[in-house]
Amino acid sequence: MAHPRIIQGGLGAGISNWQLAKAVSQTGNLGVISGTALDSILARRLQLGDPNGDMRRALQHFPEQDIAQRIIDTYYIPNGKAENTPFKLVSMFTDRPRQSTLELTIAANFVEVFLAKEGHDGLVGINLLEKIQLPNLPSLYGAMLAGVDYVLIGAGIPREIPGALDAMAEHCETSLKINLENPSAKEGEKRFSFKPKSVIQTDLPPLKRPTFLAIISSFTLALALIRKSNGKVDGFIIETPTAGGHNAPPRGALRLDENGEPIYGPKDNMDIARVQKLGLPFWLAGSYASPEKLEHLLKQGATGIQVGTAFAFCRESGLDDNIKTDFLDQFLKDNVEVFTDPLASPTGFPFKVVKMDGMIDREIYDERSRICDLGYLRKTYLKPDGNIGFRCPSEPEGTYQSKGGEPDETAGRKCLCNALLANIGLAQQREDSGLEAPLITAGNDIGVIKQFLKDEKTSYSAQDVIQYLSQTQTAPAV
Repeated sequence: MAHPRIIQGGLGAGISNWQLAKAVSQTGNLGVISGTALDSILARRLQLGDPNGDMRRALQHFPEQDIAQRIIDTYYIPNGKAENTPFKLVSMFTDRPRQSTLELTIAANFVEVFLAKEGHDGLVGINLLEKIQLPNLPSLYGAMLAGVDYVLIGAGIPREIPGALDAMAEHCETSLKINLENPSAKEGEKRFSFKPKSVIQTDLPPLKRPTFLAIISSFTLALALIRKSNGKVDGFIIETPTAGGHNAPPRGALRLDENGEPIYGPKDNMDIARVQKLGLPFWLAGSYASPEKLEHLLKQGATGIQVGTAFAFCRESGLDDNIKTDFLDQFLKDNVEVFTDPLASPTGFPFKVVKMDGMIDREIYDERSRICDLGYLRKTYLKPDGNIGFRCPSEPEGTYQSKGGEPDETAGRKCLCNALLANIGLAQQREDSGLEAPLITAGNDIGVIKQFLKDEKTSYSAQDVIQYLSQTQTAPAV
């Protein structure tokens, strides 16, 4: 099977939206949508009036029209909500989600993939986080209903995903082990089960089983996934600590440098030769966005590269236009830097934060009233009664501690869920504090953007990125 050389990375909530994925896909490379928070994104786009009609047009193709109509009836506001009116929230996902939650999750992922694939025959993938575990099965099923070609999953060990894809391609029930913070031998394993036919009751033919790529940071993990996954792993994306968004923690004890950033050492480097011997396709991610590096990796046996930061600020990305313009203006003035924050993310993984004028810093963020009303990055734990509970280090400190969380785990945490939606123009309106503030991320190789802003250009396209990366390519990889 021939694979694309260039994979556009799955960027945050809605940054790698359907427009960006479509633009990349139409060049013959792999366009990828982010599957994070798509239920909230669809609901908020509808509440803003769906001005171009894209959401409603995609919903017209959803295989269960009763579900599509319920979603429109619940969230669509002709001409959009009043500016100072808060968005209506979607229900938070639990181990026992409401039927309406399952319906919205499946439909939202269908919509994004459908729009990304509409009108061409290019390849489209979806990126999900193992850390956001519970919505993953219905998210993947919705994407598969729309014909998604690739599934990319990182931020964890997704060894049960291959088998789940096999089952859902036949519309069969499947399940995932729930990753509890405090598992109990007495209570035994907890699992989240998903029955596609309990939601989509229309009789459908088997679905295409997408190619599964695991995003990894160590050879050990690659080997474990090959040996212990419940189905076929089709390849790997090897992500280095310089990539944007969440990074794998350093191996061993966490140490910080003089700037407060995690220190990575030789143990965190990947031996490409060892990965090549596994015999599966693999791509490199994190500071590889140049034609010379791509050419070098191809000669080493890599299938290609995954690129995120270069696409994050192009015209087609979902980043709010005002934020994008401000970023590029400050970037050209050398007023932008990337900080690997060891505390920002409630997942506990280091998270790359862009520091520039107008972006919230840690001191300003600490003044925000804590609230957890989206809950995508909540952690699951076992309550004394044996049931599953949910807690997040970014929620109010007292609430977190009342659920058994350690007090020091709340220090420095940011509400990424609300901030990431603010990045794409879907910020929640608060009565006491106004709009939620954005918090954007990028990789350490942010300087690559200079390639696209020459000759007094103030913006660039996804096509510009592809053309730059394709300058010295040789024969197609297989």
